[in-house]
Amino acid sequence: MILRLQTTKVGKIRFASHRDIAKVWERSLRRAEIPLVYSEGFSPRPKISFGLALPTGAESECEYLDFHLDDQKYETSNISSIPQVLTKVLPEGITITGMVKMPKKYVSLQQSVTSTTWGIEVKENTKDVQKWKEIVLTSDELIIKRTRKGKQVVDDIRPYIRAIGVEEDVSKTTIKAELKTQPRSLRPSEFLVAAKPNLTMVRLRRLKQFIDTGDSQIGPLDLGDSLDSDLELCSS
Repeated sequence: MILRLQTTKVGKIRFASHRDIAKVWERSLRRAEIPLVYSEGFSPRPKISFGLALPTGAESECEYLDFHLDDQKYETSNISSIPQVLTKVLPEGITITGMVKMPKKYVSLQQSVTSTTWGIEVKENTKDVQKWKEIVLTSDELIIKRTRKGKQVVDDIRPYIRAIGVEEDVSKTTIKAELKTQPRSLRPSEFLVAAKPNLTMVRLRRLKQFIDTGDSQIGPLDLGDSLDSDLELCSS
């Protein structure tokens, strides 16, 4: 049985790298005594796959991972309680907010997610950010230099920007931007240098992940079947 979890990554745990988080999950699943299916070969590994890597230092309200549960070794009636069991052994800042059962054949998270919404707190004031936003949205092309496979290339990133909003409160200005992840991801750091003057990031949080079906956008949990787990979901 393949289960997909939706989780947060907030607070101090945001400084853990993608590789460190993978180790956290392997260790937590083992401590929670949740039996996994392992790969074959000389060095069997638990079948766990992760979604798009989150930049180190960024927070997230919607991270995802898939794991293969060995349901022959786990009581079926207890499967819906897995989020509660795991929560007891996960570090502070990682909370499970959703779980579904995936079909046997499905497209991986890294291949299926087509865009991500980011909350990007910036140093500049709201008036200047609004002007920057208008420049970006009214531009036919936005040429930047970025590194790909160790080489610097020139790209037009305008097609990767789906939407931009600007939010202000008493102490900060936050850009809410939906950026495409296919055929290549546009990083928030690259997005902020899309137009002059470049903006300075203060804090970054991933808010949502989307899968474009052609007719609409859905969340990664929408591809699975509910297990009646009483969780607050963060989807489309």
